[in-house]
Amino acid sequence: MKWLTTKNNKPVNLKDIPLLEFKSFRGQIIKHVKSGMRPVLFFAEKRAETHVLFIVLADDDNSGLYISSGDLGSKMQYQSISMEIPGFWNFENEIHEESGIIPEGHPWPRPVRFSSGNTIQTRMEQYPFFKMQGEEVHEVAVGPIHAGIIEPGHFRFMCQGENVHHLEIQLGYQHRGVEKLILKNNLKFPVHLAESIAGDSVIAHCTAYAQAMEALAGVEISRRAQAIRAIALEMERAGIHIGDLAAIANDVAYLLGNAVFGATRTLVINSLLTICGSRFGRGLIRAGGVAFDITDELKTEIKQTLTKVLADVERMGNEMFSSASVLSRLEETGIVNKEKAMEIGLVGLPARASGISLDVRSDHPFGIYRYYPVHKVTMDSGDVFARSYLRFVEIKKAIKFITEQLDNLPAAGSLITPVKKLQENKFVVSMTEGWRGETAHAVITGHAGSLTKYRIKDPSFHNWLGLAQAVRNNGISDFPLCNKSFNLSYCGHDL
Repeated sequence: MKWLTTKNNKPVNLKDIPLLEFKSFRGQIIKHVKSGMRPVLFFAEKRAETHVLFIVLADDDNSGLYISSGDLGSKMQYQSISMEIPGFWNFENEIHEESGIIPEGHPWPRPVRFSSGNTIQTRMEQYPFFKMQGEEVHEVAVGPIHAGIIEPGHFRFMCQGENVHHLEIQLGYQHRGVEKLILKNNLKFPVHLAESIAGDSVIAHCTAYAQAMEALAGVEISRRAQAIRAIALEMERAGIHIGDLAAIANDVAYLLGNAVFGATRTLVINSLLTICGSRFGRGLIRAGGVAFDITDELKTEIKQTLTKVLADVERMGNEMFSSASVLSRLEETGIVNKEKAMEIGLVGLPARASGISLDVRSDHPFGIYRYYPVHKVTMDSGDVFARSYLRFVEIKKAIKFITEQLDNLPAAGSLITPVKKLQENKFVVSMTEGWRGETAHAVITGHAGSLTKYRIKDPSFHNWLGLAQAVRNNGISDFPLCNKSFNLSYCGHDL
């Protein structure tokens, strides 16, 4: 057996994961990806005198996860998989940066986070940015320090006149070490670290973390706790999407949309505040369930608020997306076609906007989504319009889902099931569909259930390259609009 098959949040025995000679391992990966699977996680683990590389592939049509591993032996190099499957480019650079293993023949070796002691480049100043020469060719450098409160990130545009020929995005300025901090805290269940992975995706990341801990402890949380988690996740989705529509409206000088969507977003995140005391959902999700209930009185209040939100969003969205001046800026701007999106491995809303039908809630359902399926919606233009309009659609679907859950909230019962001890020598993958897209956590346990490996993947890990592709052959003045239509995370990337 060359692959072990499992499902989202279903632990497997570590010893049951096949360990292949690396040439065979590489060939198996390429074969499966070319047959329709896609990489979810790819990472290295040091074992005594060798490195073992783990791969998790998704069979989305059958809700399956395929797990295997390859043994490098004493070697510190292998033939790059990115040569044949471009979607592995960032995974392989991450492995190189963290372990020193060289993916020979890699088409674009570059730092991912400039972590301490990385082997690709030791100093940011030494990074060899792409260069162009010729008449009207010029560079535009933006960041890493930006105006306002935006996090650090560097953007290097190579332009010919006003047109962007190439954009290189350099991140990795924050050096937070979240995964190492989780391992350091180990069995103390450091949920506060999970809440801090990305401040605008607290629910998505914290749900993935909690589900992984519950799966490893053999704990099934109550239906009511599952429903409350899903309500919070959809509030997070609706709130951020509404804020993004406000920002997109601002960038095309549609100030009415900016004002209305901006005010409406506040109503959504304040509803989350009424549940747990935090507008971003901190303190709500814990391993074993949720820390706060939704009373009948609060249920009525939230439904009244969201009824107003839905009406305001529909009215403003219909106006905005029928405005000729708005559409002239959104349509055919920042296009990432389906072929390119699949090649580079886009996930989440940007993937769906390019015609790729991916959504963890449907493909690998978790929590209450196992009983209340979400129907995927895609568009095929791959432009700023598609990424904006899909937000409009997903806001409405999220509010309707929340209302449905509130109307059918399971009977009151235990909100927290104690999670005390994790099973030893296990491997689990926990995936959620945050508002940005697929959020994946992988956990390996060792003796007595201690954590030996914790791997986090924010959807931005895949999608930053999508932004760079979207800007090509567009005017540089369209970059802010393209950027807002992706709205990617710096801290989610800079783990």
